[in-house]
Amino acid sequence: MATKPRVAYFYDAEIGNYYFGPGHPNKPHRIRMAHNLLLNYHIYEKMDVYRPPAATEQELTKFHADDYIKFLQMITPQNMISHAKQIQRFNIGDDCPIFDGIFDFCKTSAGGSIAGAVKLNFDKADVAINWAGGLHHAKKCEASGFCFVNDIVLAILELLKVHYRVLYIDIDIHHGDGVEEAFYTTDRVMTVSFHKYGDYFPGTGDVLDVGAKTGKYYAINYPLRDGIDDECYESIFRPLITRIMEQYQPGAVVVCCGADSLAGDRLGTFNLSIRGHGRCIEHIRYMSCQQS
Repeated sequence: MATKPRVAYFYDAEIGNYYFGPGHPNKPHRIRMAHNLLLNYHIYEKMDVYRPPAATEQELTKFHADDYIKFLQMITPQNMISHAKQIQRFNIGDDCPIFDGIFDFCKTSAGGSIAGAVKLNFDKADVAINWAGGLHHAKKCEASGFCFVNDIVLAILELLKVHYRVLYIDIDIHHGDGVEEAFYTTDRVMTVSFHKYGDYFPGTGDVLDVGAKTGKYYAINYPLRDGIDDECYESIFRPLITRIMEQYQPGAVVVCCGADSLAGDRLGTFNLSIRGHGRCIEHIRYMSCQQS
């Protein structure tokens, strides 16, 4: 009989209070809504629940540039007018606005993912969940696509302290460009992204983008068209992930489960169901157990 996985779940009660502004698609309040579903369905009883520690400046600058993190520390809606040059330099704008508590939000988001990686490294959990994370567009020196700090890259860097190879799988409708860029020249991290491609943000993720130098052929992109459903998605996902995991043999797997690939999303154009998303995670878990 299979052993039930030990799940570490990270949630900060303040996360739902942050507000990107009127009309902005990114609403942290939805994280609180998801958490309330866990409470009301008593799913939390099957997990170890933790409040994530705030990521430190030292942790954040393991990937991000010092001056960029210092900018996020000091910028506020009240003083942003006097920092116009930096705002332009760091790609702050409509998609990535300055809002009250922006740096605290970044520290909480990144802190959960880093803490999850630490739990995995010390074998205190088999699975770690941080729904305040997944901010896969953020770059070393700039914000992008609603993302200011790339918690995924920071978590992978933590995992690399223990695991020689880490596999990153992205099922968000947008290409996981920030994570791919961070590890584009190494074979210690393989990035796999399933995404809409073409005249669509961020415009990267061509099937011919395969990595460079030591990382050549360790970046895998699977561009997809509008309207893909569960059956078609699974027919692509299962054999590809099976082959990758058999060949690459990762010590840890990181997954970005962007809900914008679900049917009816405000920004998305795919036709996936929650059940279809779940089957992707089920298959990753199954393949991980096969290798352990």
